[in-house]
Amino acid sequence: MQIYKLGDITDKEAALKALGVESGGISIMAKKMELLCFYIKDLKTPAANILKQDALSIGAELAVPGGVILCEKPAYDCILVGTKKHIEILSRKELAQPFGLKALAGELKRFLSAKRYPTRIMGIINANDDSFFEGSRFVAEDAVAQCEKMIAEGAEIIDIGAVSSRPGAKEVSAEEELERIRPICDAIHDQKLYEKALFSIDSYTPSAVEYALKSGFGLINDITGANDEEIIKLAVKYNAKLCIMHMQGTPQTMQKEPCYQDVTVEVSDFFEERIAKCEAMGLSRAQIILDVGIGFGKSLEHNLTLLRNMDHFTHFGCEVLIGASRKSMIHKIIPTATEERLPGTLAIHLKAVENGASIVRCHDVAEHRQAIKVLEAMREMTHKV
Repeated sequence: MQIYKLGDITDKEAALKALGVESGGISIMAKKMELLCFYIKDLKTPAANILKQDALSIGAELAVPGGVILCEKPAYDCILVGTKKHIEILSRKELAQPFGLKALAGELKRFLSAKRYPTRIMGIINANDDSFFEGSRFVAEDAVAQCEKMIAEGAEIIDIGAVSSRPGAKEVSAEEELERIRPICDAIHDQKLYEKALFSIDSYTPSAVEYALKSGFGLINDITGANDEEIIKLAVKYNAKLCIMHMQGTPQTMQKEPCYQDVTVEVSDFFEERIAKCEAMGLSRAQIILDVGIGFGKSLEHNLTLLRNMDHFTHFGCEVLIGASRKSMIHKIIPTATEERLPGTLAIHLKAVENGASIVRCHDVAEHRQAIKVLEAMREMTHKV
């Protein structure tokens, strides 16, 4: 006899099928092979005691502070641990319980039904001369040539902006932004490049956004997170997708001591509110993309926490975008010039994809395509034993 410890098995049902397990048992066993952990904030003490007993009764666990059994405080933070099968049982069982457990059951069901999207690469083109990475700056004919190059290298989405959003960036008038973006939009329209890729306008200015949408663009990348209802109305009018990004403050103020009690909870609450707003105005979740806003009003610790918890944001049913390309968080980990941050960028983006991100916004398309293809090949092998 020989035994070895298996690495992660991505497609558990495929692995069981390859092993020869009878069809009736494959789904049951697959759910027992996936361990899930949920951090629950401010769970009412009676609810914590009920959930603790219900979890233990089926072989799961609820980690709680020592004072819970004595009801020393009205609410506690807890960690729920169990297999996918355990969580399915609890999501049904707690529907009949009081103290907020019914709402918790609904949230657990949302996590269990979260959809995984295929990974797509979004190339970055800046039609301005002050973006933080010089290699992303292109104007007029050069920008169009770069679009075609990125498409050839594997980009399915091209994100074009005319105003820098780096920390401390100067504000630009709507008129100047439109003048910068107009010739690129015209070329994309005239050459029908929008038939080769999905074009994204990186803007929150209604005049620039509408001009781009009229030119064949199909995505609005809004760093203000749909703060202006006019942007939502334009997405509905042109049947476009809308990327909602979280940012604390503005590009001019966002990195001046950003502060959160719990960054994952606060970003999640922000998305909950903005998604509801968009749906009320006519957008579907299939049209909405979520971006946690790496570096936009976040410290290094905040960024790393959001990357670790990226999978959480998939439960909204929307695609999740990661955009950390060559950002300063890499420099904070290991001092590096912007031009030398590709290795750190790849490490961040690949981890984000493993954790649920499906759109990778980057400056280096060819390098990302290669890295993602290798990651996908390794994932493909993880259904085998």
